[in-house]
Amino acid sequence: MPHLKFKEIERAYGFDEVALVPGDVTINPDQTNIDFTVRDFTLSIPILASAMDAIVDTAFAIAFGKLGGLAVLNLEGVQTRYENPEEVLSQIARTPEKQVTSLLQRIYSEPIKDKLISQRIAAIKKGGAICAVSVTPANTKRLAPIAKDAGMDMLVVQSTVTTARHVSKSYRGLILPELCQQVGLPIIVGNCCTYSAALELMRTGIDGLLIGVGPGAACTTREVIGVGVPQITATLHCAAARDAYLKESGKYVAVITDGGIRTGGDLCKAFAAGADAVMIGSPLAQATEAPGKGYHWGMSHSHPALPRGTRVAVGTTGSLEQILFGPTSVTNGTQNLIGALRTGMGVCSARDIKEMHKVKMIIAPSIKTEGKYFQATQNVP
Repeated sequence: MPHLKFKEIERAYGFDEVALVPGDVTINPDQTNIDFTVRDFTLSIPILASAMDAIVDTAFAIAFGKLGGLAVLNLEGVQTRYENPEEVLSQIARTPEKQVTSLLQRIYSEPIKDKLISQRIAAIKKGGAICAVSVTPANTKRLAPIAKDAGMDMLVVQSTVTTARHVSKSYRGLILPELCQQVGLPIIVGNCCTYSAALELMRTGIDGLLIGVGPGAACTTREVIGVGVPQITATLHCAAARDAYLKESGKYVAVITDGGIRTGGDLCKAFAAGADAVMIGSPLAQATEAPGKGYHWGMSHSHPALPRGTRVAVGTTGSLEQILFGPTSVTNGTQNLIGALRTGMGVCSARDIKEMHKVKMIIAPSIKTEGKYFQATQNVP
């Protein structure tokens, strides 16, 4: 009987399976340029804070902005559903694990209030920060004009999986080229993980693309529906689409790796895979300034019929400044993320992010275990 194949299976790689090769020249970390630009806005650190209720409220957005990053406020979360979100967040933090999913489903069934959208955006702007907000495709047509009138600077349209084309019998879906024209502000869209979807999305006129389906610490999409591509492979493929679109159109669309980044090493690998910036969730949920009180939960946790997120206890490990810039109090790479990025770039001969894209990457599944006998046997992180 002939050897038959139903389909080819491609090997894909995550952060723990690859390593970066040092360059021939070392560069002082303080000589590296890590600026990230989206249209008229330039950030001094290439990190976006995830649009999750456990991470971003107005105070966090202002604090993160002052440190050079960009925090994205979820316009469909507790901040825009409740006058006093602090009470709701406290309730989520103290609820037993077995009851938390039903609680979140109930909490997120409260209607979104237009006046709260305007108030939260006004507070962020008053604090001197760039204001980026996140909406789902289903609510974009209603919420985007309200947010624009309130003074938002950037719009992020997010769903578990985003494509340029959508098939539905019930409604006319979100048309991204129309949205780009109507809003007239930078638009970032996500999430995707393939070359073809990335290229089609870039052709709609967007300014940035979020990469990653299911890698986040509080996301269970991969378990619930089996969908996702490991982040190194997903970023490589979408970065290739960015470069192809640049040749095709002359426009550079930012690739932003979103999810799965826990350490400085993961951060460096994301940029070497082609990211222009990263979006981070759980490491920032551990900050004293984060509203989640040591917890973090997925954006799809509140789905009324098929939750695809979970509440995880992440603890509180340090201030936002400590997590980003140090000094670190831990040895596992989860603090001083910017110091790690600059040092990694220096070791790999990369003076800026675009040079980091050219750093050689190797498949190295033993990179975290080789020679680490004592750490493994003594449970040292």
